[in-house]
Amino acid sequence: MKHLRSLTAAMAMVLGAATVAPAQTLNFAYDADPVSLDPHEQLSGGTLQLSHMVFDPLVRWNKDLGFDPRLAESWERVDDTTMRFHLRDGVTFHTGNEMTADDVVWTIERLKSSPDFKGIFAGWTSATAIDEDTVEIKTDGASPLVLHTATYVFPMDKDFYEDGGAEIAKHGDSFASRNVSGTGPFTVAEREQGVRVTFERNPDYWDADSPGNVQTAVLTPIKEAPTRVAALLSGDVDFIAPVPPTDLERIENDDNTKLVTMTGTRIITLQMNQDRNEALANPKVRQAIAYAINNDGIVQKIMKGFGTVAAQQSPKGYVGHNPDLTPRFDVAKAQALMEEAGYADGFSASMMCPNNRYVNDFKICEAAAAMLAKINVQIDLTTMPKAQYWPKFDERAADIMMIGWHADTEDSANFNEFLTMTPDADTGRGQYNSGNYSNAEVDELTIASLTETDAEKRAEMLQRVEEILYNEAAFIPFHWQDLAWAARKGVMIEDVVNVMNFPYLGDLVIQD
Repeated sequence: MKHLRSLTAAMAMVLGAATVAPAQTLNFAYDADPVSLDPHEQLSGGTLQLSHMVFDPLVRWNKDLGFDPRLAESWERVDDTTMRFHLRDGVTFHTGNEMTADDVVWTIERLKSSPDFKGIFAGWTSATAIDEDTVEIKTDGASPLVLHTATYVFPMDKDFYEDGGAEIAKHGDSFASRNVSGTGPFTVAEREQGVRVTFERNPDYWDADSPGNVQTAVLTPIKEAPTRVAALLSGDVDFIAPVPPTDLERIENDDNTKLVTMTGTRIITLQMNQDRNEALANPKVRQAIAYAINNDGIVQKIMKGFGTVAAQQSPKGYVGHNPDLTPRFDVAKAQALMEEAGYADGFSASMMCPNNRYVNDFKICEAAAAMLAKINVQIDLTTMPKAQYWPKFDERAADIMMIGWHADTEDSANFNEFLTMTPDADTGRGQYNSGNYSNAEVDELTIASLTETDAEKRAEMLQRVEEILYNEAAFIPFHWQDLAWAARKGVMIEDVVNVMNFPYLGDLVIQD
């Protein structure tokens, strides 16, 4: 029966292909290319963008922040701690191997072993193949976020990876970092790190309803924003991201290009390492730093208004957003706090930031360093490309480090789990807390929120967390980074971009 259903699906793909627009080539430029082909090596926007090209998730976010069925065509809750996913039939990996529940279970177990992803899956106590089309997930309590978490499950080809080597090598060289077999709309035809990645359309792609007509997609990393914009305006590439705020008007005014913008939810922050620098362990010093930095000035002058000033992690619309928290900028107050803390004469600190990961990242850090000089904090700033930055971040190589975070679960607890909970190598929580901030109440409330299904109680918990973080100046929030993409006219990016910043390029249509 399974083979008959597979044949029916294949016939539907052939018939559907007759109505698809003519095949096209997409040349596109991001500020960097993926650091690895392993979808579990690094939890980052770049990794997830790649995953949506060469793999498919069980379920996928849509523009309304709801869930669309992908490799799971349906699901049902069996009880408070059990969810069953029914897999789409007739799906094959790039190798030709058929996808089954065993591949999904294997992928989930691998995610639970990943240093970067295991925190997300800490509440999933088991994944079981009920039959070849059904996977049952059990959680350690009632969970409001099973579908949110399922957006991270991009089934991998178990036989392919077990034969070649399934090791997850963080910033290393492994079979999985160099080879890929997913179910996605594209295969990786050629890859030269830092130079070019060529994707070819998967001829056996399961989604016969996808309108996408891109046959070949060539990603060229262009780190410098002016060069990236120039490549679009000259016609060398068809699509670019991100677009710097300084060039928004220029692209809008060009007859051959179009701009797509969206309010973002990625918070840009600085983390202050309390273990590396004694002064940063003093909450009054951290508060002084928060008061010394002019968030609004950075948004207006450096971001050209292309951002929303922040005082917390959770953007408006998230359950944890606390409306009582406001940005604070008062140099006199900052100086008084430094004196109260015993640091009227200031201190020195090292700062490290990427120079091609977030919009104007290094300029933001330069501005922050200049602002801190006004309260006698002398900053030794180092910036570098993100490929070199993330290993340094993992080493906690500076006293103050930049990190931006988009909650891919579209939920406030995700910020806390990774950025502000006490670091725990066993659970993966606090994986990106380079400041080593620790507060027992923050940990307890965050963990409790992961199993609280009463929406009002859960909101109270997460808003209380934001209040604690604000009062203790656990980190320095700058702004939520707005999103912008640009393309030549006829490249219908407006149909495939989203607030998660995962363009679904498999569905992209290029008009003649």
